[in-house]
Amino acid sequence: MKIGTLQLTTPTDREVVMTRVVDAPRKLVWEAWTTPRYVQRWMLGPEGWSMPVCEMDLRPGGKWHMVWRRANGNEFGMDGVYKEVVPPERLVSTENWGAEWPESLNTVTFEEVDGRTTIIQTCLYPTLKDRDAALQTGMADGVVVSLDRLEELLRTMA
Repeated sequence: MKIGTLQLTTPTDREVVMTRVVDAPRKLVWEAWTTPRYVQRWMLGPEGWSMPVCEMDLRPGGKWHMVWRRANGNEFGMDGVYKEVVPPERLVSTENWGAEWPESLNTVTFEEVDGRTTIIQTCLYPTLKDRDAALQTGMADGVVVSLDRLEELLRTMA
């Protein structure tokens, strides 16, 4: 399924795979994806959201923590642990939205061809029910908006 510039597939009962090509070299995309001051500018979801907290200990076993603030002032957080960090190619981490959500395993790869980078993010959920619940949150729409912002940021970083 194509949603704007995002290709979203569900290749197995437990996976969501989101693919997007950006017009920037892989090294620059990696920097924007793994540097808190940049992440806070693009990984925001819907219009009016902000990210007042973005902590990233970018090493295997290191933890990350992010807090989003909605336009109405309500906040929610997410955290995880890095399992694999291979600059600028691959990032694997857990993702936990809190007690009511199961932990997922996210793998992001960055593949460069002719100065353009394909970002492939695979989210692996414990069950089909968990995967479908995640899809129902509007996750894809938020990813599209965030990756549009990422591409805008990359143009200013180049």
